[in-house]
Amino acid sequence: MENPPPATATPAPVVETGEDKTVAILSYLTIVGFIIALIMHGQKKTQLGAFHLRQTLGFVITGFAIGVVSVVPILGWLIAILSMPVFFVFWIMGLVSAIQGKLKPVPLVGEHFQKWFANTFN
Repeated sequence: MENPPPATATPAPVVETGEDKTVAILSYLTIVGFIIALIMHGQKKTQLGAFHLRQTLGFVITGFAIGVVSVVPILGWLIAILSMPVFFVFWIMGLVSAIQGKLKPVPLVGEHFQKWFANTFN
């Protein structure tokens, strides 16, 4: 009996158009960039744009929640201090994915963002 070949991870789909990438990249660059990306996406909806807008919306809400928690003395400060570097690394990973034109969710939370906001930006 032969063993089946090992399962490999499916690579993230890549989108090749420039306008899609512009919306995706802008969505990560400050709240103003997010708003501009929303306007651009409203004029021409794309799968890549919607995907990264959902990722960024998740980051915005998560960042707001971390900010709210950080006002709690000691425990809130500890949570904020420990979570911000991870949050920053995930933000960079999302931005790199947008630059590459990939539909790759950020680790741990990206799949949740896509599920929670599935009907957003379609």
